[in-house]
Amino acid sequence: MGSIKDKITGKAKEIEGRATGDTLRTAQGKAEQATGKVKGMAERASAKVKAGVRKVKATIRSASSRASAKVNARVR
Repeated sequence: MGSIKDKITGKAKEIEGRATGDTLRTAQGKAEQATGKVKGMAERASAKVKAGVRKVKATIRSASSRASAKVNARVR
């Protein structure tokens, strides 16, 4: 969520800088927008990693339960 805020405030600063002719403010706005983009990418990457971990855990649980069923069938 912080990424959207950074992008919006950065764009506002950039526009303000252009309107006033303040190149420093324009640069600050562009930098803040870039920060927002990086945060967004990090959030998406984190979500993908978490989804992958959940998938691996589910696969391990499934394989474990199948192995237990085979062992129990042999014991009986």
